[in-house]
Order: sequence, then C-alpha cells, then structure tokens
Amino acid sequence: MTGAPLALDGVGKRFGQVLVADHLSLTVGAGELLGIVGPNGAGKTTLFAMISGDVRPDAGEITLAGRPITALAPAARTRLGIGRTYQIPRPFEHMTVFENVLTGAVHGARLGHAQARESALRVLALTGLLGFANQPAGRLNLLARKRLEVARALATGPSVLLLDEVAGGLTDPEVDELLEIVGALRAEGLTVLWIEHVVHALLRSVDRLVCLAAGALIADGAPAAVMADRTVREVYLGANVRGVPT
Repeated sequence: MTGAPLALDGVGKRFGQVLVADHLSLTVGAGELLGIVGPNGAGKTTLFAMISGDVRPDAGEITLAGRPITALAPAARTRLGIGRTYQIPRPFEHMTVFENVLTGAVHGARLGHAQARESALRVLALTGLLGFANQPAGRLNLLARKRLEVARALATGPSVLLLDEVAGGLTDPEVDELLEIVGALRAEGLTVLWIEHVVHALLRSVDRLVCLAAGALIADGAPAAVMADRTVREVYLGANVRGVPT
C-alpha cells in the first residue's frame, strides 16, 4: 500500500444537533508524533473513535496507507495497523499483566502462540512492565494501568497508535516516566497521534501540534507556535491546561 500512514479528508460527524467533526482534513506523516489539544467537547475523542472504527463518520473518507478504511469494522482496522488506548484503562482485571498483553498479540496481531509470547514480552519490556508480568491487572496503580493500556495497544502490532490522555492523572515524575515510553515508541518508528490535556508533555515530545474546537481544526503547526496562537489561547481560556506559560 502507498500513501500517508493516516489521512482524513472532509470527515464530518453530528450527534443530533451537536457538530463534533466539521469537515476535518488531516494528514499524518510516517513516524510523525502528532499532538492534539482542545477544550472538552472539541471532538478529540470522537476523532479517535472515527479513526478506530468505534464511530462511523457521516461524511468524508479515512485512509490508512492509501487504503480507504471508512467502512471497515474496528477489528479489521486493528488488523490493518491501527492501535488505540482509552482515557480510562479497562484491562481484564482478573488476568495477569502478561495475559492482558498476550491477548492483544493473539487476537489483535493474530500471532501464533510462540510468536505472541515473544511479542508480549518485548512489549512489556518496552513499557517497563516486565516486573509486573505475573501480577493481576486489577492490582496495578494508575501509572502501571496507563502503561498497560499502551502495552495492550502495542501488542496488536500497530503502525499507527492513538494515545488518548495517557498522562491524565499522573504526577510530574510519572509523566517523565511516560515520556520515556513515548520516546521508545518514536524509536520504533511508529506514527503516533496523542490527545492530551497535560500540554507540557506534548510540548516536550511531539513534532507537530493541532488544536480542535467545536469539531473544527483551528491551528496546525509547530507546537510552540500553536500554543502562542491567539485563537488557541482564547479557546483555552478557563480550560484546565497544565504546563502552558501565560
């Protein structure tokens, strides 16, 4: 397949009278780390839901490496290379950390047993979870749950990874640990889209930043330039944005 790893062309979505995606067009390059910011209700998570297949857009087209995926089910998109985390981690709590990740490797990446074990162990090492491998997921603290959420997505073998507020609720030292994992993902060559309200984490890591408001793309460019944009600052006025100088 050819083309950009991920592209949206004129994507639109309404829930009743609420417009959550207003003819969005966006292209993400190979190996790019793209940050996404915007106030609550801007349409950020709905954007991820449309990319992953959890929500069907009303208009427009989404392509993965040049292949239209707009009509595909979530499982088919996973097999083609889209991995996603969720704001609230929901692991299989009575399974071990290793078993959670192994499940993604078997059912997402469709690896055989031996390959799936090898892949799961590699992902656990990448996300700093090897020491928790035999621990039930339900006993993990928030940071470890966030790591496991990333690990479960990685186990499916994505080429495009969607991170949805994985730094939310973490302390600054914990955010630093998370950024080490994000750096490792960059070294793996993954294309990453990252929604985050902990903006200083994005400013320290992403190549490019976009801002959504009321379902529309209002800024796109270098992270510092986007955060200095007057319209972006007006949109954020009164919002909970950590780590942005005024």
